[in-house]
Amino acid sequence: MSEPRPGHDILVIGASAGGVQALCELVAGLPEDLPAAVLVVLHVSPHPSSALPAILTRCGRLPALHPEDCTPLQPGTVYVAPPDRHLTVERGQVCINRGPRENGHRPAVDVLFRTAARAYGNRVVGVVLTGNLDDGTAGLAAIKRLGGVAIVQDPEEADYPGMPASAVENVAVDHIASLAEIPRLLAELAHQEVEPWEEEEEPVAEHEPSEDRAHLGVDGGNPGEGYGPPSGLTCPDCGGALYDKQEETVIGFRCRVGHAYSPEALAAAQSEEIDAALWAAVRALEENAALAHRLAKRMAGAGKESLESRYSSRARGSERYAQTLRKILMQDEKELAGGGGNGDLAGGNSGSARAILTPRRSPRARNLE
Repeated sequence: MSEPRPGHDILVIGASAGGVQALCELVAGLPEDLPAAVLVVLHVSPHPSSALPAILTRCGRLPALHPEDCTPLQPGTVYVAPPDRHLTVERGQVCINRGPRENGHRPAVDVLFRTAARAYGNRVVGVVLTGNLDDGTAGLAAIKRLGGVAIVQDPEEADYPGMPASAVENVAVDHIASLAEIPRLLAELAHQEVEPWEEEEEPVAEHEPSEDRAHLGVDGGNPGEGYGPPSGLTCPDCGGALYDKQEETVIGFRCRVGHAYSPEALAAAQSEEIDAALWAAVRALEENAALAHRLAKRMAGAGKESLESRYSSRARGSERYAQTLRKILMQDEKELAGGGGNGDLAGGNSGSARAILTPRRSPRARNLE
């Protein structure tokens, strides 16, 4: 008598902003006898400790924990990514590592989704919950490409619809569901038998800058092999060249050391770089004005009027430029939206770089603030 086929017994869930409440609602609806392992990535700060496993254990009927490296996978257990560690899946075990950040995050949703799909193929169910930007989209596409199931929280319901909306727009998802519906779907899929699937046999070569290099911790090698041409952009994390990679409708960028970015995450990181550069310019201009004032005072005391006039003029110019930049950076978001500007810094109509990518929030999220 043949053994029964496994069901969808690897459930991977990703969330960001608003994710704690969403995860609590989800795990509260999972049955105690769930025949599947649940793996969770929530974007968290890199502090050494997190109370999320304790919170999820209290919310539901399944034990939740931060796994050690190479912890055996067990059904009926919730494995939560520790702070500042990627959560990855290998055949029969869950691992953690400090691989390169993806989309500015460690842990990153895409890393979990991608490695689970590579290890278990059609046995994987990926779930994207509330969050900003688009982490999880490329990973969900990998799950679908290898035969798994894609579930997305209804963006209209999500506190922060960016992540679920991106997944819906770019991946042929199987279910768009409310938080109340997702636990039932997961329980049904966990009992639904799937066709046998063999793990990809060919290992990732050390020279290959593929998506799997990051989670395997492989360094060095030829940065261009396996990718498209250089994008002409630089990595916000290390300053290295970013290479294009496009699979189906999901576009991405990766540098030679493994930092990876989706388009929205890259734009957000560039926005932060612009913001930092402009504040640095304000600081430099104000320091230049202070130095010029000091020199002008010294020249006046020495009776050198022409030099005093030159330094005073320089101070006034630096102060004027610094005030202009500071005003731009301090503009209120509402003023930016209603200013009618074209976004050109040189024209004086743009605000700080933070306003370039303002996260969308649902009315529900605004009410909670």
